[in-house]
Amino acid sequence: MAMYVAEALELREGDRSKLDSLTRSSSVRAGLATRARIVLLAGDGVPNTEIAERTGTSRPTVLKWRGRYRESGIDGLVDEPRPGREPVIDEVSVLAETLADKGKPPAQVGASHWSTRLMADRLGISFASVARIWRKWNIQPHRVETFKFSTDPQLEAKLRDVVGLYLDPPAGAVVVSVDEKSQIQALDRTQPILPLRPGIPEQQTHDYIRNGTTSLFAALEVATGKVTADACYPRHTNVEFLAFIKLVAKAHPRVRLCVVCDNYATHKHPNVQAWLAKNLRVTLHFTPTSCSWLNMVEIFFGIITRQAIRRGTFTDVTELQTAIRTYIDSYNERAKPFSWTKTADELLDKIKRKSINNTQH
Repeated sequence: MAMYVAEALELREGDRSKLDSLTRSSSVRAGLATRARIVLLAGDGVPNTEIAERTGTSRPTVLKWRGRYRESGIDGLVDEPRPGREPVIDEVSVLAETLADKGKPPAQVGASHWSTRLMADRLGISFASVARIWRKWNIQPHRVETFKFSTDPQLEAKLRDVVGLYLDPPAGAVVVSVDEKSQIQALDRTQPILPLRPGIPEQQTHDYIRNGTTSLFAALEVATGKVTADACYPRHTNVEFLAFIKLVAKAHPRVRLCVVCDNYATHKHPNVQAWLAKNLRVTLHFTPTSCSWLNMVEIFFGIITRQAIRRGTFTDVTELQTAIRTYIDSYNERAKPFSWTKTADELLDKIKRKSINNTQH
C-alpha cells in the first residue's frame, strides 16, 4: 500500500531563521508565534493533520496559513485590517466634560473628582480611552496641589530682606536661619521591627506607645550648611527661644549675626526685645506670614525627619533627644550649604501670577 507523504512547503530564502525567532520571542503575540510554527513544520514536510495536532489548531487553519505564506511570505502571517470604519472618539468632548464645572463631577455622583471609570461610564466609552486622552492633554483629575497666599501687609519688604540676606549677605556678617520643630514624638513600637531582607523592606507595626514629646530648636548657618541645635526643650515659649538665641550667639562670637525667623509671637516677646537691645550685633529678620518656605532651616528639618526621626523607636524622650543630637553631630561633619537661586523679583512675580490666576478661577 502506497504511503502518502505531505509536500513540504518551500520556505523563502532567509525566512527559516526569522520564523524560528518568532516562535521563541517573548514579545510576539501568541497567534503570530503559532502561525510561524505552522509554516516551519510545513517546511519540514510534516502532514497538515499532524501540524494541527502539534499546534493545537485545525487542519483548515493550517491550510490557511500555508497559503498565506506561499502568497505573501512572512508578511502574510500578520492579521489583515478588519473591515469597517474605526470608531472615532471626540477628544474635545472628553476634555470639555472633564473640565466643566471646575473639573468637578455632578453632585449626584457623590465624588470629589473624576476618575477614568466614572468618566467612561458617563460618556459610554472605555476607561482606557479616557486615560489615553487625559494623558495626551496632561489632564490629571486625581492630583491636587495646595497653596496659601500670604496676607502679610509687609510681604514684599520682608521677602526682599530675607532673600537679600541669602543672596548677598552683609560683609563680615553671619546669616543663620532659625526655627523650632515642636511636638516631636518619642514613639516606641509595640512589636519588634523586622529587619531589611533581600526583596523585602524593613517592616514595622503601625501600633506604638507615645513616650512624650520634645522641641528641636535649630539654626542653619547659610554660608556653611552647618547646624547649631538643641532638643532639650519640652516647651516652645519665649524663654526657650531666648535661651536658644543666646546659644547661637555664643557659637558665633564677636560677629554681626543676622537671624532669619518666622513671625511667631514668642520671637517678638518683650523679653526677647530687651535682650536684643543689649546685644546690638544680633538682629532678627522675619519671614512674611505664611511663608515658612523662605526659612532655609526647614530643609534640614525635612532631612532629619526622614533620616532619623520618622522610623526611629524611642523608649523615652531622653533617648529621642540623644538620637537627634547624634544625627546633628554626624550631619555637621558632611554638611554642605544649600544654594538659594531665586531673586526677590522672581518670587514676587510668581506670587503675583498665582494670585491673579486664583482670582480668575
